[in-house]
Amino acid sequence: MYPTRLIEYEDASDEVRQVYDDIMATRKIDKVNNFWKALANHPVTLLRTWDSLKEVMSPGELDPLTKELIYIAVSVTNNCEYCIHSHTKAATKKGLSPQGFGELLAVIAMANETNRLANGYQVPVD
Repeated sequence: MYPTRLIEYEDASDEVRQVYDDIMATRKIDKVNNFWKALANHPVTLLRTWDSLKEVMSPGELDPLTKELIYIAVSVTNNCEYCIHSHTKAATKKGLSPQGFGELLAVIAMANETNRLANGYQVPVD
């Protein structure tokens, strides 16, 4: 596997800069993180992923903190260190405390354990 080149704003095409500008405006930040810089190697994927993420994480029936907690849970289960860090930071900004993070990890661990037990025992749904 070859190392991924991170596309910095000053080196980006106009198409990528438009997405970067939208990310920064939407998130009220002054620079994009490395995830987006990596995806910029394929602008079509960058735009599609940003548009989808914006839609899914926008306000809806679930509050923003709940959406971040779900994202953390899936990231822990998928062992995505980058996403765990990124979404834990976002959840902290939305009110997640260290105690809440510990509780979240306990729920994630318990769900993984009981899922494996149910699958291993092939427990029929009742």
